[in-house]
Amino acid sequence: MLSLRQIRYFLAVAETGNLSQAAAGLFVAQPALSRQIAQMEEELGFPLFVREARGVSLTPAGALFRERIGEVAQAIDEAAEDARCLARGESGVLRLLHSSSIPIGGPLLASLQAFAEAAPAARVDLDRVSSEVQVVEIAAGRADIGVARMPVLRRDPAVQFVPLARERLVVAIPAAHPLADRQSLRLADLAEVPFVSAVHRERGGLARRMTDLCLQRGFVPRMGNVISRKTSMLSLVAAGFGIAVIPECMAALVPAGARVQPLDDSDATAEAAILLPQGPSPLARRFAALCEERWRQALVLPG
Repeated sequence: MLSLRQIRYFLAVAETGNLSQAAAGLFVAQPALSRQIAQMEEELGFPLFVREARGVSLTPAGALFRERIGEVAQAIDEAAEDARCLARGESGVLRLLHSSSIPIGGPLLASLQAFAEAAPAARVDLDRVSSEVQVVEIAAGRADIGVARMPVLRRDPAVQFVPLARERLVVAIPAAHPLADRQSLRLADLAEVPFVSAVHRERGGLARRMTDLCLQRGFVPRMGNVISRKTSMLSLVAAGFGIAVIPECMAALVPAGARVQPLDDSDATAEAAILLPQGPSPLARRFAALCEERWRQALVLPG
């Protein structure tokens, strides 16, 4: 079996037509190069070159061999470069999951933009799924990385969590609601107001965080006539069905007919986390690092 080194030696000699020049370009001694070419010819069973006083020239069989083997060498070079890019986290496909309360905007969008600039040969396959499902998908190898809203109740030892910077919670409220004109609100002010967001103790994410905060103040959030676990809850707010407590990164999604009011409570914050397999790919590691940086830059931590 010919080695890759022998193929490169052969192509260099065929290109220069001179053993001395080829040896100099390859940084090998001419006798060593001559031995390698002779071994190739012996293994192949036909002469590759005609030796002449002025140098060497390809035999007809050698010329055909060069034509075919040149394509192989180019394919090997391209494959090696592609593999190097993949190993450096510069190419390939990144299967990225995100929670609905981490919309394509704010720090996540900034992370995607930075990733596209840093790894232009890479492609991101983006999907929106719940935090708990992200754990399952990453543990099973069907996704490379997730950005989930905490808390996540179901854990898997195959998945590691990297906390991101906390962000403030705000209230999305119908523009015509009596509380809409307040400069700021506290969570306790919302005890009698219907929520259009889901109320859950059995599942994690934003619903669990919001419910826990309300329970700490002695009330269970009242559910409105229509509720949603997705960003469609903001349309319900604008339609007057009730309010929703949301992370600040979702404020830009609030439609006309609704307002965003800040919350004065010092603990009215939410946290996200990056979910990674225990052995993340280079692409996943690169995106995770960009996420951590963009979250720190974009979000202002409460005091």
